[in-house]
Amino acid sequence: MSLITPVILVGGSGKRLWPLSRESMPKQFVPLLGTQSTFQQTLERVADPSLFARPVIATNDAYRFMAAQQAKDIGMEIDILVEPSRRDSGPAMAAAAAYARSQGAKAVLALASDHLVIGAEEFRAACREGLLAVQQGGIVTFGIPPTEPKTDYGYIRPGSEHIGPVQKVAAFVEKPNAQTALRYIAEGLLWNSGNFLFPPELLLSEMARFEPVMAAAAIEAVVKAKTTGSTVFLDAEAFAKAPAKSIDYAVMERTDKCWVVPAKFRWSDLGTWDALLDIGEADSAGNVTEGPVEIDHVRNSYVRSDGPLTAVIGVEEVVVVAMNDAVLVGHRDNLPRLKDVVQRMSDGKHRAATEHAVMHRPWGSYQDIDRGERFRAKRLTVIPKGKLSLQSHKRRAEHWVVVKGIAEVVLDGKIMTLHENESIYIPMGGIHRLSNPGTELLEVVEVQTGDYLEEDDITRYEDIYARV
Repeated sequence: MSLITPVILVGGSGKRLWPLSRESMPKQFVPLLGTQSTFQQTLERVADPSLFARPVIATNDAYRFMAAQQAKDIGMEIDILVEPSRRDSGPAMAAAAAYARSQGAKAVLALASDHLVIGAEEFRAACREGLLAVQQGGIVTFGIPPTEPKTDYGYIRPGSEHIGPVQKVAAFVEKPNAQTALRYIAEGLLWNSGNFLFPPELLLSEMARFEPVMAAAAIEAVVKAKTTGSTVFLDAEAFAKAPAKSIDYAVMERTDKCWVVPAKFRWSDLGTWDALLDIGEADSAGNVTEGPVEIDHVRNSYVRSDGPLTAVIGVEEVVVVAMNDAVLVGHRDNLPRLKDVVQRMSDGKHRAATEHAVMHRPWGSYQDIDRGERFRAKRLTVIPKGKLSLQSHKRRAEHWVVVKGIAEVVLDGKIMTLHENESIYIPMGGIHRLSNPGTELLEVVEVQTGDYLEEDDITRYEDIYARV
């Protein structure tokens, strides 16, 4: 049996789980349940070397550094396939299939990075079962036996043809209303998890049949890709030719070669705050709480704080999520409206609509501490051997104070080493760089002063992360 090459799709903006998930740090990188992100949990599910080859992460340039760092944090080695533009899951899977084929893969497992799976052994057993159909020229999806009449999931109607426990797919059906969902459960339909196992050659040939432009664009983008270490940059011009379309609409709902494994693991796409209420450990009143919260006379609610002490009194069927820079309070019945609310906040240029208080960069992260008309204070955290770009600013000066670790500073060609409680002034226009030469985290408090303090006031002269 050949090894399965996992392809983990990392994209999306996570608006339905705002404010914890935002465009700058979407839900797959956030610890929703436990201490690991769902991306890390997904990686660990495919860590068995007797079944899986080295994972390929299909993502965009904004998320590739977070993916690399989170994989490193759990000791996983990965390849990264960088999509130059967002074209939905169809082109992403086609490019991943073309890349995997070029590396000799015979079976590809395409997984969402933001789903929850409970039962790693059952998941791996489902993959082994799916290989039976893959080896006979099938594309396999994983169907989840429904536990309730969900209206926000698509469904799969299994057919009568079998290969062992794997059933031929008779039809994919769209998200139903509540009454139809009840009927689907009675008729034995399964939830569509949106994860697939397939021979890369077969997926590409089926895509060439239904979406020839998409298939050709993805293959060309791989052929013309440029590789740096373990990162593969798809060709932007070629990839842009692919029409933006999901893999379901592009291939899965049109092919006659799709099979389904009725999964024995527990699954959720964690699409809404309600999902965390369903999966979390509830108290006797049906509440799930996380973080420093205090509740009184509260029922069937999800209350979470990732910062401030939060008290909730005398309500039911609500979701309360408190962070240092943003708070969500909403009735569970109205949660589908959250995506539109976040969009309106984004259109209104509210920074917290899309940006986390902690902004991650390949060298570490920064967090705003305070901000006024002509000043901005930040906390910078630089990972060991991390190095900011060599840069200058036209409209601001900076003051750095080292509070932890050792800093190496370059200023107008001069190299200096700063220790805890030492500081330096970076004048407006000064060409400078901050690095962490040590083996521990470096923490610096930065105070910016000037008439313009946004991130785009930067001229980069040199950057080890190939940013512009």
